[in-house]
Amino acid sequence: MEQVELVLVGFFANLMSAMAGGGAGLLQLPGIIWMGLPLAAALATHKVTTVALGLGAGAHIFKQRALKRSTSWLLIWVGVPSVVFGTQIVSWIPEQPGIVMVGLLNILLSLYSFLNKGLGTVSNTETKMTLSHQIIGVLVLAFIGVLNGSLTSGTGLLVTMWLVRWYRLDYRSATQHTLIWVGLLWNFSGALGFSVTGQVVWGWVMWLVPAAFVGSWLGAWWASRIQTKYIKRIFEATAFFAGVQLLLKAAQMTH
Repeated sequence: MEQVELVLVGFFANLMSAMAGGGAGLLQLPGIIWMGLPLAAALATHKVTTVALGLGAGAHIFKQRALKRSTSWLLIWVGVPSVVFGTQIVSWIPEQPGIVMVGLLNILLSLYSFLNKGLGTVSNTETKMTLSHQIIGVLVLAFIGVLNGSLTSGTGLLVTMWLVRWYRLDYRSATQHTLIWVGLLWNFSGALGFSVTGQVVWGWVMWLVPAAFVGSWLGAWWASRIQTKYIKRIFEATAFFAGVQLLLKAAQMTH
């Protein structure tokens, strides 16, 4: 029965994440905690499993050759070192304020996107960016990378929104870049850090990984066949739900 529950959690969490451009941590992580893993072991197990999100989505997205080279390099060279740095300073960051911050950001961004009807429906990456614009973009991505390495939950959605708002990608393109580079490289970097601690429950990983791979592949396939406005709505709903869930988690930590 436990194996069936793991497969269902991994499949549906990564299916929704692949369609929304993030949020697996807000669905999968609570699921495996609810099944009985202590928080530290659940975080490590979840982080290793999320690499399958990038692999599954990548199996479909790479065939489309839809990734932009400049955006991809940005997410690699800025994001990966920031994630690694985040795994090293995780003990320095107060967990509860960090979770509250990411939760509020997710809720505000979902509302901002909902109220801006045209946001992310059309890609406009040809506009030249000023130097100050580029610097701010890099600093925010680096900050999100540090949060990804230290807090693990909700940061993929922040990357998707930042690519839409600051780099003018549409939601379909932003989601694809997040799934590949955050889902694969960022999470792989974080997984290495967590696996060193020895708290990964590999018996659970062997069931979560194939379920996550299939779920993310199906989500990416489905997202490529629906209109961008529906991807936008899925993102908004997932980001709002994720933000509320994070705030509830932070509230529970006070007791």
